[in-house]
Amino acid sequence: MVAAKSRMRKVRDNEAKIRCASGPGLLREEVWEDEHGRVVRYNLAFINRYLVQKDNGRVLGYDSAHGSHHRHFKGAVEPCEFVSYAETLERFIEEVSKLRKEKP
Repeated sequence: MVAAKSRMRKVRDNEAKIRCASGPGLLREEVWEDEHGRVVRYNLAFINRYLVQKDNGRVLGYDSAHGSHHRHFKGAVEPCEFVSYAETLERFIEEVSKLRKEKP
């Protein structure tokens, strides 16, 4: 369940350009916490229009929009198990590391 918007505050809003075998990519991280410092909403995205043209170039993403945890992968969306934000971030980084080596 996502906390009321008035009680959330955005604590991370990062964007970084990265090199990939297929061409330039972009990493995006947004994180919101409640008044107790718990992550209540997040959005992680790896964007590379050379690998994927649909879904605005999002090759991989994890987010908790619409009250559920889900994974975007090359245009498809599927529910995913959520243990913690830290674990989700680690999984995301590992997957991006492999995907950066892909060529179109």
